[in-house]
Amino acid sequence: MSDIRFDDIGACVFDAYGTLFDVNAAAREEAAALGDDWQRLAETWRSRQLQYTWLRSLAGRHADFWQVTGDALDFALAEIGKSDSALRERLMALYLRLDCYPDVPATLARIKAAGIRTAILSNGSPDMLASAVANAGIGDSLDAVLSVEEVGIFKPHPRVYQLAVDRLGVGAGRISFQSSNGWDAYNAKAFGMRVVWCNRFGQPAERIPESPDAEVTSLAALPAILGIA
Repeated sequence: MSDIRFDDIGACVFDAYGTLFDVNAAAREEAAALGDDWQRLAETWRSRQLQYTWLRSLAGRHADFWQVTGDALDFALAEIGKSDSALRERLMALYLRLDCYPDVPATLARIKAAGIRTAILSNGSPDMLASAVANAGIGDSLDAVLSVEEVGIFKPHPRVYQLAVDRLGVGAGRISFQSSNGWDAYNAKAFGMRVVWCNRFGQPAERIPESPDAEVTSLAALPAILGIA
């Protein structure tokens, strides 16, 4: 657990996919159909999904996260030699109701009860995020759900992090930002936010500018960092 303590935090902002919601859950649910390839598909699906967001942002060819997710799935299915439209449809449907990690509901509720504003800031489209939040039953613990569709470009563009500042009315230095994605955590810190990297997967440190203020393995450690008893 980190010994870092944040002072004067006005809002806690969370990445969604991989941080609150388990991005491997959809493929895991279809393990019977995918066989031993389910984890390979899950990993390729996720890596291509992120790569396509970066490539689209660099090329100025934005499409919403639902399309990007479908394109990435098509690549992943082709890589393992699967051509099954019914399976693809099931996997996409499952992505709308990904499981949240066990530490998420109680942590969000505790922070909200302490009077700190809570929000999601995600690449996800509004419909995708609304579905995931409803499925997880965490809507009552969130003050806002913010999608990059409001600015038309994906993370880690600074306009995305600025969206949280503008919509919440809280300066970057008073926002505690949480992400399990190292590249996201590091870039939020470069933007000026206080950052907790929830390193769920034991990833090595990124080699990009700035570093998160704290590193944890579970969001259950976050209340202590925020000084919540």
